[in-house]
Amino acid sequence: MARAAVRELGEGRQLLDLDFRDTEGLVAAYLLPEEEGFTLIETGPSTCREALLSAIDRAGVAREEVRHVFVTHIHLDHAGGLGAVAESLPRAKFYAHEIGVPHLVDPTRLIASARRAWGPASDSLWGVIAPAPAARLFSLKGGEHFPLRDGELRVIATPGHARHHLAFFDSRLRAIFTGDGAGVRLEHSPRLRPAVPPPELDLEALFASLEAMRRTDPRLVLFSHFGPSPDGAADLGRYRGVVEQWRDVALAAARERPDPEFVTKRLREYDIATFEATPPDERESIISGYELAARGFLRYFETHGLLGPGAA
Repeated sequence: MARAAVRELGEGRQLLDLDFRDTEGLVAAYLLPEEEGFTLIETGPSTCREALLSAIDRAGVAREEVRHVFVTHIHLDHAGGLGAVAESLPRAKFYAHEIGVPHLVDPTRLIASARRAWGPASDSLWGVIAPAPAARLFSLKGGEHFPLRDGELRVIATPGHARHHLAFFDSRLRAIFTGDGAGVRLEHSPRLRPAVPPPELDLEALFASLEAMRRTDPRLVLFSHFGPSPDGAADLGRYRGVVEQWRDVALAAARERPDPEFVTKRLREYDIATFEATPPDERESIISGYELAARGFLRYFETHGLLGPGAA
């Protein structure tokens, strides 16, 4: 049975732990009060459907009260369960970046991408990727505002991790919901892990998006992986440097041998050496592994002419 963990964040806002892979502290959703009803940020994958619905129940919210559901982007650990929960949230409207909306309505390419990346493990990781109801799914570009109790939710376009990435700012809580736009920061871990997957990684856009999030002057930084950062907005400033360090390690390795396994090995060695006193948390690799980062960087280097003869 799915375990439903709910945590108060203040001002009626709540964190929902979706117990991904029967593991606490990996995938979070957030429940925010409106004047009449509630807003949900992130659905998680289909494998977390029962945990999500159980957490909503435990939060004291009727499922009919969920009126708006926003996803930061359409990667499966954030939005793969959108179609699966739609029937259980009958009055909700769903929102995603305009680039991602067609793939939620027809998830054929999402399914194919998952099978390429994860192979036979795809089903156990992500579950059935059900089509989202087109009539209840709405497009966002960034710049939109939605009312919350005693405040508003601002939509911020934050490409870089993916072209269809958004962040959300809660003006009452002064909290920025970063999705994967500021990496992975699991609770009780000193590591700020880059989230730099293929195929759409764009480092220049990623760094510009970090600045856009910093300009909101947040009091809280709330990660989808996972929860409130103990270092708050400082993580937004620190993340660029962490990504640049990993980029440099990956580029040096790729120029020596442009092989994903070799680049993965170098990234792992660098990370372990950097945090010598704190062994890696295996949960981090479930969400953002070294191999995924290696493939993301290699794709970026290839498309930006950083490998091969004449590389800068």
